[in-house]
Formats: sequence, structure tokens, C-alpha cells
Amino acid sequence: MTALLPTSEARAVLARHARTFRGASFFLPAATRDDAAVVYAFCRTVDDVVDEGDDPLAIDALREELNGDRPAGPVVGAFLAVAERRRIPLSAARELIDGCASDWGRVRVADEGELLRYAYLVAGTVGRMMAPLLGASHSAADRHAVELGLAMQLTNIARDVAEDAKRDRVYLPATWLAERDVVQDDVARQTADRQATFAVVERLVLAADVHYRRGEAGLRYLPLRTRVAIGVASRVYRAIGLRVVRRGMAALEDRTVLTTSERIRRTIEGILAPWFQLGGKPA
Repeated sequence: MTALLPTSEARAVLARHARTFRGASFFLPAATRDDAAVVYAFCRTVDDVVDEGDDPLAIDALREELNGDRPAGPVVGAFLAVAERRRIPLSAARELIDGCASDWGRVRVADEGELLRYAYLVAGTVGRMMAPLLGASHSAADRHAVELGLAMQLTNIARDVAEDAKRDRVYLPATWLAERDVVQDDVARQTADRQATFAVVERLVLAADVHYRRGEAGLRYLPLRTRVAIGVASRVYRAIGLRVVRRGMAALEDRTVLTTSERIRRTIEGILAPWFQLGGKPA
């Protein structure tokens, strides 16, 4: 039997690659935090196979491990153990793999519908996996978890325009860019009109904000400690998009990061959100 990924290694993956989620995870009960780290390690592995690897068949191997068509390696094996214990839907994990696989090679997103479909596959699915792990108490929580995933992925895209362009990926919808007389290939070459391109990025941040509000409306379905953790993650991540807007066209040159003071302020907002935003004392 293949050894499972040690929890300590899963925690290390979270610490290296997900500063926002690592900070939010401190508010979780210990067992939930460890299981969340395993889920994150699985999701990160799927993403890295595409972003850092050079073998298109590697993603198929992960899919086969998940489906039981070949022996599961340490990461998939640990994920499957958590999924069984926490009743995480494997359909969401399969869709995540499909979404990440679509990032192989040149990427161009046609319109808003395709954008949201992609965001669902690579991030809304993560919300679906996290909801039962976090103790969601109502079937409606799944929809809100997906909304929060969509919001965070739209924030990622707004933040990473320059980084994605270097990989020949343009997630800003062609239809939105066309309204500003911009074509996607120019965005990929980083020769597009910066003011026009940034106007589309601002539109993306505004769209993300709608999904953040819908996502946070589902906090009521979580136990208090996990509710606070997700509130923190939501507020900190949303602040990244707001900082992109404040930076203006400079945000098209590199990845936007929060200052320490911004991160602290948004963390406090996230802690308070379950008490005040949702109206009174949490259930």
C-alpha cells in the first residue's frame, strides 16, 4: 500500500503557496485545519502538474488515481481518505482536474459565460469540496461556496494578467476586450493599450465583488469557527482585487500583493463579519 502524504507535508504546501488561506486556517479547529491542508495539497498538485510540468499525460494519471484506475499516490491517496471521511464529492475533484487540464498550451476565453465556466471548474469546485469539510449545515451552502470560489478566481485573473500573458494565457474575455478595441493576442504580447486593458480588469474586479457578496451570504450555514475562517479568507482575498484597482495600470506589470497593514485590517473585518454583516450573534 502506498504511503499517504503526511499531514506535516500538506501543512508545508499550504504555508509555501497560500498565504491567505494559511492565515485563515488558524481559525479552524485543528482536525479541520489538517484536512483542509490535505485538500489544498491535492488541488495544488493538480494545478502544478499543468503550470510547472511538461507532460500532458500527467494530468490523466491523476484522474486515473482519483477514479481508482491505477494505485493512488501519496497526495491522491491522502485526499481520498479525507474525502471519504468528510463526504467530499469526488465529482468536484474530477471537474477540477478537467478545468486545470484546459490550461495546457495557449488559452483564450471567448466570453463571460466561458469565463465563469472556467472559474467554476478551477475554483468553484474547490468551494464544493470545502463546504462539507467545514461543516456546512444546509444544502444551500454548496451554492454559496461555489460563488466564493468564482469570486476568488476572478480576483486571481485580475491580479495575474501579466503573469498569465507570459504563459500565452488570456482569461479576459474577448467580447469584453473588443468593446475597448483590444484583441487578446495583443494582451498576450503585452502590447495592448494599457488604459483599455485596465478598464476590462476593473470590470472583472467589479464582477468578482458580486460573487463575494453572494458567497459571504452563505457564512450563516457554517459553525462559528469555520465561519470566521472563511470570512477572513474572503475579506483578505477581496482586498487583493481592490488593491489592483487602486494601483491602476501599474497592476498590469506585475502581481499585486497586499501590504501587511492591509492584510491585518481585512483579517479583522473577516473576524467581525459573522457577527455584524449577517445581523446579530451567529447561530
